[in-house]
Amino acid sequence: MSGARRPVQPSDERGAAAAPLTLSGAARTAALWGAAFVGLGVALGAFGAHTLSDLVSEARLQTFETAVRYQVYQGLGLLALAALAPRGGLASRSGPLLIAGTLVFSGALYALVAGAPSWFGAVAPVGGVLLIAGWAVAVFQLARRGA
Repeated sequence: MSGARRPVQPSDERGAAAAPLTLSGAARTAALWGAAFVGLGVALGAFGAHTLSDLVSEARLQTFETAVRYQVYQGLGLLALAALAPRGGLASRSGPLLIAGTLVFSGALYALVAGAPSWFGAVAPVGGVLLIAGWAVAVFQLARRGA
């Protein structure tokens, strides 16, 4: 015997092996964007904490931290939507709004920190509206049909 252990399959409450989670369609897209948002958010957060803090004002650093925080929250939310409805029903309508909203909201804040003109800050609320709309659609779909 080699002494190696065989991987244990997760099981349901009856003891039967659970099928692995397979994502398709919009759920897969939402999960991919969600994972990318979270991973990039971790990297940007580290950059902000270790490098950016010496280069920008405290106010701009707080703006950067807000962008990172919302990016990570939305990434986690997209991953949750994909897990709730792996065939993509829930993410098909809310996912694109959440992805676009994250790109616009966090992107506008990142641009401000990078030196974009201050009027560029007026773009961020557009992203915020897209985020609110995306979560409102998710709530409506969950209330109407469930996951």
